[in-house]
Formats: sequence, structure tokens, C-alpha cells
Amino acid sequence: MTDTRLNGVIRAWEAGKPAFTCFAKADKQSAIDLSDSPYDGLVFEMEHNPWDMAALGDSLQYLLNRKQIHSAPTLAPQVTPIVRVPANGVEMNQAYAKQALDRGVYGVIWPHINDVAQAYNAVASCRYARPKNAPLYEPRGVRGDGPATAARYWGLSMADYYAKADVWPLAPHGELLVGLMIESVKGVENLDEILKEVPGVGFVLIGEGDLSQEMGFPRQYDHPDVRDAMKKVAETCVRHGVPVGNPHTNASNLERLLAEGYRWLMAAPQRSYGVVGKGKELAGY
Repeated sequence: MTDTRLNGVIRAWEAGKPAFTCFAKADKQSAIDLSDSPYDGLVFEMEHNPWDMAALGDSLQYLLNRKQIHSAPTLAPQVTPIVRVPANGVEMNQAYAKQALDRGVYGVIWPHINDVAQAYNAVASCRYARPKNAPLYEPRGVRGDGPATAARYWGLSMADYYAKADVWPLAPHGELLVGLMIESVKGVENLDEILKEVPGVGFVLIGEGDLSQEMGFPRQYDHPDVRDAMKKVAETCVRHGVPVGNPHTNASNLERLLAEGYRWLMAAPQRSYGVVGKGKELAGY
């Protein structure tokens, strides 16, 4: 399956390697600059940047690299596009995921997930409905049906898109990732229950900025209390076999993060291609 896997992040994990990613603006130049970068995936940041579907659509197209596609087994971009949506978990929103997925992204990151109900909604929003007696029914899909643009972007018929457009690892053949951001004390406390009760969570990303803010130590990522909370999140994810991510990977913490079991590593693109290269070397690429 790995050879024809469309999602480069899942491909890395299935090969037993961490995935290296970065945040990017949803604009043409960022997409061009990153289209042949060494990252496994990129996250179009649309939580704090404007929610602009025209810009996202253009970015997805400019992320395609014709030279790479010509020699590749699939039409998927070399760097897998994922979107961080604006809605916090408490808003129980579904529309942002629907719009982003319908344009062809391979995953959605949900900010501020605090409990089981919010996590369930995040996964369900990324799944199509299916018959109640069908396998893998839960979480019950609520994604509206409008696959034409996404299927075209993936280079598939609509029937083949339906077959692949499900959440991994709940559906082993799925190409979509649901990422939950744990960035509150309540989220940390509830994470064990979330991962027990909600199948289909692809990864957990620690939101250490908001977490440190709530704890009274804004952006003091090395404060002992903040580090303890992050350690609890990482250990919970490792125990459940769910990839855990860090949004502030750099040369000084890379080896520690790899040793602690982090499998989603985000490094700033303007200065970190070397970090990514070092990380892949350490991980056996």
C-alpha cells in the first residue's frame, strides 16, 4: 500500500518514520516554494489567517509539481496539503472541514479540542455517511456529498475517491488525517478518554502556545509545568499508539523530541530545511 499511498504523512508513518511538516500561508508563492521541499506535508494555516477558499484552491493547484507528477506513481503532490481550520472544538463546527476537504486537502487540524464530544465531531465531520450496519460506522459520518473537485485534484474517479476519502487509521486504506490540537488544561486531562472513546484520530498536535498561556507562563515552553503537561500528552499518545506532534521543532530540541516518541514534527520553512534533513537522517531516511 505504501507505494501507491497518496498521503505522504501516512506514507512516512507506515514506513516507521516520523513525518516532517510546516505551517504555510494559503498563497500561490508559498505553495510554489514548498512544492519540491523535503517536507512530508504542510499545513495551510487558516485558523489565524483568513478563511479564503479561493486562495486555498489556488494554493493546492500551485503545490502540484508537473516534473514530480510525471515520474510519480500517483497524481498526488509531493508535499501533502492539510488545513488548520478556524473553529475551536467547542463550536462543534462542520462546515469548515467540508469546504476544505471538497477542494482536495488530505486532512484537517482542529484547534482547541477539549473533550470526547468535540473529538467525535471532528472525526465525524471528515467522514461521509454510510449505512448503519456497515463496518467502521462510528464515528458516524456527517460530511456533505460534493466530491467532484476533490476527486479531480486527487486524480481519481468519484467512485475511487469515495473509496479512499476516509480517515486513517480507522480505515487502513483511508487517505485523510484528522488532527486534534490539545492546547488547554482540560484537553490534557481528557486526552486519555478521548483516545479511548473516539476512533479515527490520526494524530494529536500539542498547542503549547495556548497551553502555556492558560497555565500562566505564556510562550515559556521550557517552564517545568508546561514541559510536564506536554510530557503527559506525549506519553498518553504513545500509550494509545497515536502519533503526537510538536509545532516548534528546531535544532536544539529535535533529538529529544524523536527520543520521546514524537512522530509529527513541525519546523519553520524559512530556516529549517537543514533541521528536516538532520531529522530524516536521524530517523533513518
